Amino acid sequence: MKNRLKVLRAMQGWSQQDLAERLGVSRQSVNAIETGRYDPSLPLAFRIADVFELAIEEIFERD
Repeated sequence: MKNRLKVLRAMQGWSQQDLAERLGVSRQSVNAIETGRYDPSLPLAFRIADVFELAIEEIFERD
């Protein structure tokens, strides 16, 4: 699944660690999602959307 997580995070001026703390996950998890090695669970996708105040579809798209 493609995502805009890295771009959105950079726009906020957050490090991967900053975002990880906001989401309650590890920095490695954020890195894996950003690089497409891991697709987040639906609850985590909703938390990500909430953090950025966007709809899930504005962050994630199918390949």
